[in-house]
Amino acid sequence: MLRQQDVGHRIVVRRIVGIREGRPLFSDALGELVELSETHLTLATAHGPLRVPVTQVHRAKRVPPTRRPTAAAVVALERAADEAWPAPTRGRIGDWLLRSADGWTGRANSALPIGDPDRPLAAAVDEVERWYAEQGQPAMINTPLPLAAPVGTELDARGWTARPPTLVQTAPLPLPAPSSVDTPPAAGRVELADGQAGAAGGQAGRWESVVVELATAPSEGWLAVAAGRKGGLPDAARHVLTAVDQVRFAHGYVDGTLVAVGRGTVTGQGRWLGLSLIEVSPEARRQGLARQVIHELAAWGVSAGATRAFLQVEQHNTAAVALYQRLGFVTHHTYLTRVAPH
Repeated sequence: MLRQQDVGHRIVVRRIVGIREGRPLFSDALGELVELSETHLTLATAHGPLRVPVTQVHRAKRVPPTRRPTAAAVVALERAADEAWPAPTRGRIGDWLLRSADGWTGRANSALPIGDPDRPLAAAVDEVERWYAEQGQPAMINTPLPLAAPVGTELDARGWTARPPTLVQTAPLPLPAPSSVDTPPAAGRVELADGQAGAAGGQAGRWESVVVELATAPSEGWLAVAAGRKGGLPDAARHVLTAVDQVRFAHGYVDGTLVAVGRGTVTGQGRWLGLSLIEVSPEARRQGLARQVIHELAAWGVSAGATRAFLQVEQHNTAAVALYQRLGFVTHHTYLTRVAPH
């Protein structure tokens, strides 16, 4: 049977999907195990996330990976993502990164355990707990999987909890133009990781007149949208948003009214375009505006020399995952945000 050490690895699950003439019917599912609890397991499959109750699992086992990114590739992308979302207060434990931003977003307020902490694993986690206690914050660690699976095992033993899995997804640039992407059937708001949001559909109308402008700094209207989404915008948040050498803030206007925003960064020695904080106002959702904002940011990224794009999206946000799949994004790796017990 599966164990927590299998999270982040590729598995096959034979599940019971029905009964016929008194005999069980089975179906096999193949994907990356991103969550394992006492009641269910969740896979990231080629067709999207799949949540399977434990009561339906007949057999499950780990299988060899296919085209898994190397550890070096995961480290490089995680460091590019850190550059794109820079916490103002930082520290180190060997190669591990410590980050604090007054509690604004999980990414900017968690340790990143990649590389050598230059001490035994248990001592490194002790140091993480001490550092965050000095900041007056709960200790959190982002564990890229399966790279940081040994860290996860240590945290399991200490009773650390896990937030929902996050997919780190990538796509080659340039992205397909908005007109070439089929309108998705899903409706309503698309919630992305760490306060990102977007639109899940598209249809004709006045929204075709949207004008997307890119700026090197966010407008007050842009900041108001971000503040409304996150319940405030402390000074540390402004640092996270703006303290990147190559950054653009997308403003989408219809009839002079700001209805969509987004943020793009180029980091990782100029290779990676990072997309974040894609937000569409309630009255303008399901009109394809999120795709237009992403397209403009992607075009800027290409002009700045980026060759690939990345984003982070919560695994259970199936509408967002489906939208990004249409844009060519696939899961590079996953991570769990682990939180120390109180």
